[in-house]
Amino acid sequence: MTRKRILVMGFMANIPIAGVVWQHIHYIVGLQRLGHEVYYIEDSSSLPYDPTLHAVDNDYSYALNTLGRLASQFGFEGRWAFCPRYLPEDQCFGLTRSRLLELYRTADAILNICGAQELNKDVLQSERIIYVESDPGLEQIRVDKGDENALGYLSKHRTLFTFGENIGNGSPIPTHQFQWLPTRQPIVTDFWKTEAPPPAGAIFTSVANWNTGGLKDIEWRGEKYLWSKSLEFLKFIEAPERAGEPFELATNLKDPPTRERFFQHGWRLADPDAISIHHDLYRRYLQESKGEFTSAKDQYVRLETGWFSDRTACYLAAGRPAITQDTGFTRHFGSGAGLFAFRTLEDIAEAVREINADYATHCRAAYEIAAEHFEATKVLASLLERAGI
Repeated sequence: MTRKRILVMGFMANIPIAGVVWQHIHYIVGLQRLGHEVYYIEDSSSLPYDPTLHAVDNDYSYALNTLGRLASQFGFEGRWAFCPRYLPEDQCFGLTRSRLLELYRTADAILNICGAQELNKDVLQSERIIYVESDPGLEQIRVDKGDENALGYLSKHRTLFTFGENIGNGSPIPTHQFQWLPTRQPIVTDFWKTEAPPPAGAIFTSVANWNTGGLKDIEWRGEKYLWSKSLEFLKFIEAPERAGEPFELATNLKDPPTRERFFQHGWRLADPDAISIHHDLYRRYLQESKGEFTSAKDQYVRLETGWFSDRTACYLAAGRPAITQDTGFTRHFGSGAGLFAFRTLEDIAEAVREINADYATHCRAAYEIAAEHFEATKVLASLLERAGI
């Protein structure tokens, strides 16, 4: 493969919580391992979030410190830029503004991770911007409803990729004039793999944002589709009882009556901030779990998008079996040893029984699924090839 100059554009300094950090790091390191010249860029007018203060404001010191530490740990020192466009002066940290403009002009590809990048005039010097959608459904439905902003934004990309592997191939969501190519979250599996079994007493866990405030809820064709897992978790709140063992959810659920309902059905609730404050703590939490039990967002389930969680892929890479709600992903890779898709409470109970009957085999199978379907170099080589890079 010819060495290319690739810019990864995202928001892991603006929203420096562990799951977001890992999502971006996998792209950076995966592309590095393919031999490419990789840069990480944040060029945004969004105010950064400081998880130590639980606050969003114009102080970018935490963001800069985060990028410095990550660059040192993952080998992109001297190849990152943080440009807070909410400042009146034309400031850019890490790389200089002139160097950044040169990179926009000369990059062989710019990956717009999660489709979150503002396409300002500087970025639009490039005709090689690649959209990588992690939340399938929203943009396609905006297009179906004639949203001019969505149409204009998407049309500025060379290629569109989506984690919704059934988009245009089985999901009811229309694609109209756009071609959406399937992709998956790349995972650098050796970052997660561990030969050590989980500690004694380990249980099935997951990490989830309970209250999304209706941020990306969709009204479409007379139905409302929620961008939240809360409704789905409540549908399966009896899962620990049916399985005969406790489950743990690290989530920001605050409502006392709802918390009590979870406790009554055999759940433990953990503080997500203590886990997500640092990417290494988050990794350890997954590795020290028995496996993952999780639901999916209402949108992904009812629209049969084929979406699959990047966090679940990390559990698999750690050799931890996963029990996850079926979004139609089983059309593309299996539900069985190491990975179980569920639609009913009995599916969950049966998955737990099978995992407990031969835990070591399911741990090996979990890792093998991650290595076959999510290994970063495989995923990213395919993405670049199909984008014509």
